[in-house]
Amino acid sequence: MTTRPMTTATDRPPHRRWRYLVLVALGGAIGTGARAALAAALPAVDGLSWTILAINVVGALYLGALLESLAHRGPDVGARRTVRLFVGTGVLGGFTTYSTLADDTAKLLDVGRWGAGTGYALLSVALGVVAAAAGAWLAGARRSRRARTEDAR
Repeated sequence: MTTRPMTTATDRPPHRRWRYLVLVALGGAIGTGARAALAAALPAVDGLSWTILAINVVGALYLGALLESLAHRGPDVGARRTVRLFVGTGVLGGFTTYSTLADDTAKLLDVGRWGAGTGYALLSVALGVVAAAAGAWLAGARRSRRARTEDAR
């Protein structure tokens, strides 16, 4: 009979480490709470939740900026991994909600509002992609500007 070697927390992949799971859960609770508060304050109008659309677009923008910024600071370890998991996966993952987008779209389609449902879904996804790309571009432009400023000194 063979025995498995004793593993430490650092031997386990990140998705199996309690520290990271707690960070994601805490961040997710924060993001979900913020989204729920905004959605309650600004409810859907005529079946269309413009608040959820805006939340998803803003979240995609910030996620694109965050990931671009972190990617150019080094490997995904230590503090960078902690920030990515807490802010990116946790806070922004909880803040954005494509499941609500899908549910809202399905409700519109169920009542025969095919144009509104299809348009809402396509607009949400298209704006999300554009926002994520814009966030990455803005982070890259900021990094380039900072590098030029430091070189000028």
